[in-house]
Amino acid sequence: MSDEVFYLTTPIYYPTADPHIGHAYTTIAGDFIARFRRLQGRRVHYLTGTDEHGQNIQRRAQQRGQTPREFLDAILPKWKAVWDALDISYDDFIRTTEPRHEQAVAAFVQALHDTGDVYLGTYRGLYCLGCEAFKTPDELVDGRCPLHDLVPEEVEEDNYFFRLSRYRERLIELYETTDIVQPEARRNEVLGKVRQGLEDLSISRVSFDWGVPVPWDPKHVIYVWVDALLNYVTAIGYGTDPARFDAVWPADLHLIGKDILWFHTVIWPAMLMALDLPLPRRVFAHGYLLVRGEKMSKTRLTSISPHELVDAFGSDACRYYFMRDIPFGGDSSFSWEALRDRYNTDLANDLGNLVSRVLNMAERYLDGIVPEPPRRDEIGASEDELRATFHAAVADMTAGIDTIAPHEALRAAWRFVRKANAYVEEVAPWTLARDPGERRHLEVVLYVLLDSLRLIALTLHPAMPRSTREIWRRLGYTDGLEAPNLPDHGRWDLLPAGAEVTKGPPLFPRHEAT
Repeated sequence: MSDEVFYLTTPIYYPTADPHIGHAYTTIAGDFIARFRRLQGRRVHYLTGTDEHGQNIQRRAQQRGQTPREFLDAILPKWKAVWDALDISYDDFIRTTEPRHEQAVAAFVQALHDTGDVYLGTYRGLYCLGCEAFKTPDELVDGRCPLHDLVPEEVEEDNYFFRLSRYRERLIELYETTDIVQPEARRNEVLGKVRQGLEDLSISRVSFDWGVPVPWDPKHVIYVWVDALLNYVTAIGYGTDPARFDAVWPADLHLIGKDILWFHTVIWPAMLMALDLPLPRRVFAHGYLLVRGEKMSKTRLTSISPHELVDAFGSDACRYYFMRDIPFGGDSSFSWEALRDRYNTDLANDLGNLVSRVLNMAERYLDGIVPEPPRRDEIGASEDELRATFHAAVADMTAGIDTIAPHEALRAAWRFVRKANAYVEEVAPWTLARDPGERRHLEVVLYVLLDSLRLIALTLHPAMPRSTREIWRRLGYTDGLEAPNLPDHGRWDLLPAGAEVTKGPPLFPRHEAT
């Protein structure tokens, strides 16, 4: 197992309302990747959290007659409850109102100032409160911000600026010589825009006070997007624990939505360049998760709570659907019908029926006791083909994770599930059971199938942790499964002879339309 830390992050979410399935989509993807890296034996640090400063939070709290802190403390449990319901295995949850963050943000911005890359100026422009960002006229549609359907406010105030324009050539070289920005369409988008020129970035505000004070001029607060981006380093010890920071940074992967591409691929690397800090290895910007062809919105009644999906289908089915049915990268649409179809076709029919059939035959023909594993001379061409399918599935899953294509990874895993189903039909254990002379052949076949279930559960564990643990429980297999991994558990013939199997109820009962 590698001692090198695989550091993976989601964006930190802006908790002005309850989380919806768009937030869940990104976080499930991160969790799938994090769990797969752990399955490979990697040390993983998976970070998520909430972005809690800025004018939007302050206004939302005032509308409810609360302080920003009261507003945030009331809504944060709802976010953590969603991640618990979806079995998100984050290693750290950062809140930008925590002292560990605020102190390190002040130190980072002071260091920027000390380089000479920060100066005081006056900003005049259009400010979108929804984005908490200034907009140029060409970013508006009919005078409105297309991301939040808001008319930007005209703002003029004294701000501190970061000399972002100084980093234009270095950023262009970065995009042209590395694959830090993915997918390719997003890299081209950023590269084209940066080639047109960069303006210096306003990094402070004086029109409100809910934020981290600028250390050398406390009547200013640090721009919320500068504050937010720094969570990726403050959470792992920047400014507070240098040894830990050096051990974990740089991030291997920032997962983000395409609407925040500019902040993560232009502003963030430029600030790191200014302080001679290593850059993240990859920023992957996926598309929008649409409902009825629209980006999710409370006002348009297209926002769906993850709890609705979990209550109807269970957390594993939701996780599997989002990672298997939706190609990661471009815009995609959610529908209840697609979720139900994927559940019934893949989970109820392919996987659930396979588990039920194999465990039922083990109970019926072997009294529920795992037989001795086969000797090499008892393995035929059919078994060799099944074993080869497993190893190919693991290799293709790895390639899918490496290229940030979760749907391809699960497609590869499912080839093994379907091959196991085909093997059942090919060897027909029910026919062997009628002939006493085929008793050992029957034991070999059923051992191979039972061990296939163990390995299917291993490959699917990053996507469906609850169901896979239940499969292992029914197999009577508990060896080392507090932290399952491919190096130790991804080999054939590890299911112990003599273990007692239990069929149990259907793993995924069919879901009928209502």
